[in-house]
Amino acid sequence: MYNIKTYNKISSVATDEFDAKKYTIGDEVEAPVGAIVRSAALHEVEFDKSLLAIARAGAGVNNIPVDRCAEEGIVVFNTPGANANAVKELVIAGLMLSSRKIAAAIDWAKTLKGNGDQVGKMVEKGKGNFVGPEVLGKTLGVVGLGAIGVLVANAAEKLGMKVYGYDPYLSIKNAWNLSSTVKYCDDLAEIYANCDYISLHIPCTKDTKGSVNKDAFAQMKDGVRILNFARGELVNSDDMIETLGSGKVASYVVDFPSDEMIGVENVTAIPHLGASTPESEDNCAYMAAHELIDYIENGNVVNSVNFPAVSMPRTSDARVCVLHKNIPGIISAITTALAEQNINVHNMQNASRGDYAYSLLDVETVFDGIEEKLMAVEGIIRVRVIK
Repeated sequence: MYNIKTYNKISSVATDEFDAKKYTIGDEVEAPVGAIVRSAALHEVEFDKSLLAIARAGAGVNNIPVDRCAEEGIVVFNTPGANANAVKELVIAGLMLSSRKIAAAIDWAKTLKGNGDQVGKMVEKGKGNFVGPEVLGKTLGVVGLGAIGVLVANAAEKLGMKVYGYDPYLSIKNAWNLSSTVKYCDDLAEIYANCDYISLHIPCTKDTKGSVNKDAFAQMKDGVRILNFARGELVNSDDMIETLGSGKVASYVVDFPSDEMIGVENVTAIPHLGASTPESEDNCAYMAAHELIDYIENGNVVNSVNFPAVSMPRTSDARVCVLHKNIPGIISAITTALAEQNINVHNMQNASRGDYAYSLLDVETVFDGIEEKLMAVEGIIRVRVIK
């Protein structure tokens, strides 16, 4: 039996995917081989030596010690695209909120309570303070054309907007899904110079953190409206507040409230609702479950954030799975160690990602102790045999 530990309440859509004859699932299981997590913080958790993989039912993995997991031979999965539609719908709502001052108008309307028959007159007198432009015919720049960005770009076109897109790492799959009339930009400056609205859909890395700052604002159109449903840290808060005050940025809608941003005029802070739909939670959990099952039973790695994608059909009764450092000569060392034991390799795949790599080898037979033999090779982190 395989034990799967849950760190949050996980949808039955996911837990029902685990064959009860093979798996035991719960928050109290011992010696888990897999774990599913949503928002629980795992940075201080000491993982059991049995743990092979953690699946995050969502895209972000800030709550997981990804680098430590790599060193311990624990594959970390996420579920990109599973919540894309939910986020896209909220981005479209954010587009309207940024334009029409809807949130501020609603808050103002609440202050009219108690004025009886005068409310109607007060509404007509005060509504002019909340005038905002329509999005029809305006230009939207989508920065980041992943699963969410592509959906946002396509939806905005259907609203009658002109859409520019920027993503230096655009995948073939997402390129195929992107509307052919979206103007693809090679330079982010083209987005800044031409767009009335800018929607951010990029990860927060050491290179992108704080990159939407006073230098970026200086390149943008006057009165630009910015939507951030990616990560709050992408935007320099001090620079944003200053630029909002000058009117250079007309409004900022962010799904990641911070103390600095809450209550600032023309800022709409939404409490991280991007993926907060039952459909999204089910989709993420379902994908996470299947990532774990495929890795545990077949050794296939899909959608990992700390090891490369390596997946192949089973071609023999035994499969050797090797997580290792990305260093010269290690593939030769692995195959040599197998050859010394007269183990014939039927099929093999290997890929690297930064400092780490993963090799799958389908072999004729294996003998007891092959794991220890391979672990003696310098640079190997973890070895597993699946029969």
